[in-house]
Amino acid sequence: MTTTTSADGTKIAYTRTGSGPALVLVDGAMCYRGSSPNDALAKELAAHFTVYTYDRRGRGESTDTGPYTVAREVEDLAALVKEAGGEAFLFGISSGAALALEAARSLAVSKLALYEPPFVVDSSRPRVPADYATRLEEALKQGKRGKAVKMFMTEGVGLSGVTVALMRIMPFWGKLKRVAHTIPYDTAVVGDHQSGRPLPEAWPEVKVPTLAIDGGRSPEWMRNGVASLAKVLPSAEYRTLPGQTHIVKAPALAPVLTEFFLS
Repeated sequence: MTTTTSADGTKIAYTRTGSGPALVLVDGAMCYRGSSPNDALAKELAAHFTVYTYDRRGRGESTDTGPYTVAREVEDLAALVKEAGGEAFLFGISSGAALALEAARSLAVSKLALYEPPFVVDSSRPRVPADYATRLEEALKQGKRGKAVKMFMTEGVGLSGVTVALMRIMPFWGKLKRVAHTIPYDTAVVGDHQSGRPLPEAWPEVKVPTLAIDGGRSPEWMRNGVASLAKVLPSAEYRTLPGQTHIVKAPALAPVLTEFFLS
């Protein structure tokens, strides 16, 4: 295990693989090395890039320091970019895409790629309830980790109760509960962009070439959010991967990222 130290003293565990230009991959909610779609993606990309995967604070082998702020997670990425030589390509998936977008405001990011940040920009799905974050924190304070995960899956992600009920009997449910305390981190990262309102032009500083990607079989609300994001960013293009869902396959995504970052 290799670690770097963030500005507040948090140890961030990471893995470096491959060779070529530096590329940092940012996980979504409750994912970490060994339990992440970015693990397979890193293997696909290692022939062209020096790929950095890492455990976001509070997960895997990284430590944590309270109180949480999004700015501290950006500092974690800053420490990784420093390890990578001071500048890097950046890719984020799901709420990790929202974090990568936030980090691109201030870090030395050469190009930025985002896969399906979970922005709710219209009425194609119910908006996240206004008191969701408060109730989530309360469940965690009471030690009800399973309840917090269920709330995230149903109210945050928009899965049906039946789907989540089936998930609860699967072996990976225990892994999700172990990192349930980090769900509020992703809630903070996504911010108020799940309100059902159109996205504001909130990222004028993000002028680097950006690729906003979705899957052709992903829910309508998610695809609408990605298309909307591509329109409000200063220098973005929008691309759909036919046949893909939010659980995107690495062999389908890697060639698109390689072409974009190396062009």
